[in-house]
Amino acid sequence: MRKIIKISFGILAGLLAALLVGPFLIPIPPLDNVEPVTALADEDSLFVTVDEINFHYKTAGHGEQALVLLHGFGASLYSWREVMPVLGQSYTMYAYDRPAFGLTERPTEWVGENPYSQTASVNQLHSLLNAWGVEQAILIGNSAGASVAMAYTLVHPERVTALVLVSPAISGGGRYSQYAWLFNTPQMQRIGPLLVRSIADSGLDTINQAWHDPTKQPEDTIPLYTKPLRTENWDFALWQYSTASRSSSLPEQLDEFRLPVLVITGDDDRIVPTQSTIENAGKIPGAELVVLPACGHVPQEECPEAFLDAVNNFIQKLDGN
Repeated sequence: MRKIIKISFGILAGLLAALLVGPFLIPIPPLDNVEPVTALADEDSLFVTVDEINFHYKTAGHGEQALVLLHGFGASLYSWREVMPVLGQSYTMYAYDRPAFGLTERPTEWVGENPYSQTASVNQLHSLLNAWGVEQAILIGNSAGASVAMAYTLVHPERVTALVLVSPAISGGGRYSQYAWLFNTPQMQRIGPLLVRSIADSGLDTINQAWHDPTKQPEDTIPLYTKPLRTENWDFALWQYSTASRSSSLPEQLDEFRLPVLVITGDDDRIVPTQSTIENAGKIPGAELVVLPACGHVPQEECPEAFLDAVNNFIQKLDGN
């Protein structure tokens, strides 16, 4: 019996040692095909440094009303490419890449607030508005970008004229928050970036799932979505963004919004279920809801004309036209 107990303790000690030390022994190969941001940027790409991060953004138009576009998880400002030029004919447009996405800098060290957290996202949006000289704006957010827009509005309502929530991930984040202690251990911090590298392949399925009919995707859709995977530290940043996610209080705060709100969703949203969006829209006082037929999670990409009609009609009502 003593021998069995001794063997058992030996096995447990070996397993514990493997868990504690093993991750540090796994080789982490450098990222392939990494290019400088200057090589990946477009001719109309702009950069501004706020909160010690160099943000990539684009702007269009010179209208009196400012519209700020916030992309969702795994996307970038390219998600707005079909609608931004058209809206720019009437409004001043700003679209930017949130940290961990697009061509915005991905810091690997910081003091204080994690720059990939929701709180930091709210502060960064505030700093960007100040840098752009925008006193008030209509915020248009898709998926996780909508939750940032909503969180910002609750903190700085005086800076937001109206909200357009596109397939909003209102409950977003926090799915694995009970495992935060594990994700933040030195072992997981080391191998986590290696684990998320699989998104270079698996993420393509998510892009297709976001469309009602992925066969209608323009040829540049996948290349534009995967371009940021050639930036330095993209794997580290995506891991940090994912582990910084916390449960959202937005579902309990929907009745606190007292400004004009338009909610847009596709009738075949498989990322944030259409019915969930409809129910949440009903909890926002006075919110207008538009459900686009034969459309998925990214209406601004898949159904741009119907999306533009909904947004323009909404803004014209604000102006009393």
